[in-house]
Amino acid sequence: VGRGVKVEVGERQAAIDLELVVEYGVPITDVAQDVRENVIVAVERITGLEVVEVNISINDVHLPEDDHEIAADSRVE
Repeated sequence: VGRGVKVEVGERQAAIDLELVVEYGVPITDVAQDVRENVIVAVERITGLEVVEVNISINDVHLPEDDHEIAADSRVE
């Protein structure tokens, strides 16, 4: 299990919990819906399991100025 991803798998079904960070200015509902649809299609195609849940939590909003802070704190170029 990776950070921000939790999957419960049964014999024929899977339930998935995701924690996301979205870019500032992007409609959160659109991102959540797109991610949900893509995850369902990919998991069902790859595993053959029926995805019964994809729960999405938005944990943070990434602001453009965060990139400048990270670059300023970097020890290498």
